Amino acid sequence: MNNAIRQVFLAHPKAVNESYGEHAGVAFRYAGRLLLAGCAALVHAFIPALFEKTASSMIRDMCREMDARTAPKH
Repeated sequence: MNNAIRQVFLAHPKAVNESYGEHAGVAFRYAGRLLLAGCAALVHAFIPALFEKTASSMIRDMCREMDARTAPKH
């Protein structure tokens, strides 16, 4: 496989100990959650009584999950 292609598509997934498919699945899941958080924030912008903490809670949860995924394994 061409080295440039390998670098673009495979280097990062390998660096986080995932296959290309595994990494794509994780990224799609995060994208979906971010879209939901964005929709909650958009609704909240128009109707402040709705989804008061939804988007921020979702993002904090995702941040904790990402930190746990990248924490050094002992």
